[in-house]
Amino acid sequence: MSRKGTSNVTIVLAVLLVVVAVIAAYFAYVAMTPVTPTTTARKLKIASIMSTPMEEPWVGVVHHALQKAERDFDIEYRWSENTPYSDIPRVMREYAQGGFDLLVVDAFGCEGPARDVAKDFPNVYFLLGSGLGPVDPNVCVFDDWIHEPAYICGMISGMLTDSNVVGVVGGYSIPEVNRLVNAFKVGAKDANPNVKVKITFIESWFDPPKAKEAAISQMDAGADVIYAERYDPTSACKERGIPAFGNLLDQWELAPDVVITGPLWNMTPCITETIQMIIQNRWRTVDLAEYTMMSKGGAFLADWPNWHNWETRLRADIVSKIKQRGVLSAVQTKMQEIESGRFKVPIDETVPVSD
Repeated sequence: MSRKGTSNVTIVLAVLLVVVAVIAAYFAYVAMTPVTPTTTARKLKIASIMSTPMEEPWVGVVHHALQKAERDFDIEYRWSENTPYSDIPRVMREYAQGGFDLLVVDAFGCEGPARDVAKDFPNVYFLLGSGLGPVDPNVCVFDDWIHEPAYICGMISGMLTDSNVVGVVGGYSIPEVNRLVNAFKVGAKDANPNVKVKITFIESWFDPPKAKEAAISQMDAGADVIYAERYDPTSACKERGIPAFGNLLDQWELAPDVVITGPLWNMTPCITETIQMIIQNRWRTVDLAEYTMMSKGGAFLADWPNWHNWETRLRADIVSKIKQRGVLSAVQTKMQEIESGRFKVPIDETVPVSD
């Protein structure tokens, strides 16, 4: 080989060594640099599909959380309300085909068909309000787990009743509702072993006139405290001056002089976790129940401990009972026991039995 040829080989080898060194240095740098979660390159598009009007509390809680997420995460949010369960799968397909990234769906009345849609769109994320479990690769599930504050409301009702009869007006006797009603009933009896709990299911998620009628019937049967698991028994309570508890949303403004508080569901922790799983590329198919309980801020007693200035807002006779019977102290103690894990509210999804 000529001297010139030897020189060329030497230059090539030197260049290769430099390239190898640069590549090695790069990978060493990457290995030592913390990984930053990636985010989507465009605005996230989210749609909710609900079976009742947004005025219905369960749907309203989800809707409000998504509206908050629209502001907090700068997402694009659209919704379809009052959609019959038979039409929900069709609407899901329309949104999925329209480029939406996440669909939040009330799937309780269309469990199978909703999952069939999710299977057909593996690149779309689904968060289903559901009584069933998650499904790989793209279906997470949620529900309201507000049995803990429901228990406390039951406890308060047991302390406030003079007739030893309290009432509950519920929607359907399904596990998700049963666990709230049963928790309320246990709380009432723990506070007052002599109390009887009257339970009525109106067989509807949103029928205000029927819910009011059910409450009136319970009052006629002696109930002097009402837990409005569905919307609008509070109007009957207002007319008769009966203490009441709302549900899911903070409903004190429906009847300011009689609605004390209520189990409140906050979907923001659940929605936030879902969105962050997507934008941080850490999606996992799970039941997000823990994000709707007290431990994660997903459930609490509405406006505790102020109850929207209860001393000046509520009827004088209700205020007197709350003070004389040590309600605030009892609630404070039980809240601390629940939050510390020293007391577990039972989860009972069997059909509640009226006393």
